[in-house]
Amino acid sequence: MGFALSDELLGTIVPIVVYWLYSGIYVALSSWESYRLHSKIEEEEKNLVSRSTVVKGVLLQQLVQAVVAILLFTVTGSDTEAENGQQTSLVVIARQFVTAMIVLDTWQYFMHRYMHHNKFLYKHIHSQHHRLVVPYAFGALYNHPVEGLLLDTIGGALSFLLSGMSPRTSIFFFSFATIKTVDDHCGLWLPGNLFHVFFKNNTAYHDVHHQLYGSKYNFSQPFFVMWDRILGTYMPYSLEKRREGGFEARPTKEFKNE
Repeated sequence: MGFALSDELLGTIVPIVVYWLYSGIYVALSSWESYRLHSKIEEEEKNLVSRSTVVKGVLLQQLVQAVVAILLFTVTGSDTEAENGQQTSLVVIARQFVTAMIVLDTWQYFMHRYMHHNKFLYKHIHSQHHRLVVPYAFGALYNHPVEGLLLDTIGGALSFLLSGMSPRTSIFFFSFATIKTVDDHCGLWLPGNLFHVFFKNNTAYHDVHHQLYGSKYNFSQPFFVMWDRILGTYMPYSLEKRREGGFEARPTKEFKNE
């Protein structure tokens, strides 16, 4: 008899594995200066935290996420499709994906924005993430543990519960959300990147937020930009080539003149 991992266990560990595998791809590509939004020198000079500290911080957050995921699957007692002898239709899965995306975006926008406007929360909690002025892929989940719990873990739990997805569907949704989040922090503008084609909320969009001039704008993450547009916190930008190579996301002249 073969050994099979449960959907609940896969839903817990697969997004973590995907995070490090996808980040590893971008680490390998990070030497391509002609596609970077910031030079390697800028990354070393501007970032206020070491890479080893970032790795430790991410691993801590992923440990908390794993514990919460196991508890959530246990408490909800969700049966897998295999156990029910049923298969969920693609239409239902698509609806669940869209619902989960909207729920996650809504939760993260308002929590993220509040952490910027509340001086205490920004100073003691959210500023830890902004120690990465020049974001890179595996720093996507580098947060204060409290922020990781409030913003990402609870947001993920709500999107799972309110969408009604099964543990099996959650494997794919949270792996997709993980890849998208890593991509938003990768610091590279690669040709043919489908995330840049289909999502306005992308690497350059989020890079603007990490700069001093954009710290009160572009709060949306990880999928859409609707809340920024609706509530007036959208900062338009243009992607321009730097003389020394690579790109830079700069606020548009129209925005500067407002």
